[in-house]
Amino acid sequence: MAKSPVKASALRMVNVEKYFGSVCALKKINLEVGHNEIVGLIGDNGAGKSTMVKILTGVFPPTSGELYIAGRKVDLRSYNVKQAHAHGIETVYQDKSLGEKQVLWRNFFIGREMTLPFGFLDVKKEKEIANEIMVNTIGFRGKGITVDSRVSKLSGGERQGVAIGRAMHFDAELIILDEPTVALSLKEVAKVLNFVHKIKEAGKACIFITHAMADVYEVSDRFVLMDRGEVVADIAKKDISLKALDEFLLEYSHGMKDKAER
Repeated sequence: MAKSPVKASALRMVNVEKYFGSVCALKKINLEVGHNEIVGLIGDNGAGKSTMVKILTGVFPPTSGELYIAGRKVDLRSYNVKQAHAHGIETVYQDKSLGEKQVLWRNFFIGREMTLPFGFLDVKKEKEIANEIMVNTIGFRGKGITVDSRVSKLSGGERQGVAIGRAMHFDAELIILDEPTVALSLKEVAKVLNFVHKIKEAGKACIFITHAMADVYEVSDRFVLMDRGEVVADIAKKDISLKALDEFLLEYSHGMKDKAER
């Protein structure tokens, strides 16, 4: 019986570097994220996480290296934010992903509006799809919340759920979550983590960036630790406990690398 072909990883970065003048922000980054895998990207402030995300999302061009999305090599000379979306890279930021004064169905389609002949907005279709995403994709059960509710009426966890659901709908190869649980109550954190589990259930890939070790440990399959622009550890969840992961990160924060280089 013939084996089914191995599916290419959702993301692969090969020897990616980024310099700002003579300052090296990222050094020989090699990172792979498989389909249906959640990778926790952790590290102290200044570790290089934000620079990496800006390269993946087309905000910064890398100085050198290669980027593959779903097995396809990306032409980094023309790669930008629009191209990142076209390649299936979606990012959910902690508090900038939704329009506060807009209703939910409009938020789902900002910049990707569905139109009728002559360019009129297909409001009925957009509302139907938005409702489908809320109810079936992310399991939204907020009392009194409909596609016509304003974002300002939603809790922090519910807003993240809407942003995650939108990313999942647009056939993302990779969803990047940037500090999705920051400043949320325990109840709201639980909601967001439930939405993250749904990313995996849908067969999507995800990079989860956070300082909250308990949150990232619950949902991730693997942990990638960055320190001063380098990937210094890549650990499967089965090989480390939450306590050990916390201690490992703390050691780097307290200069473990400096001691090792002496």
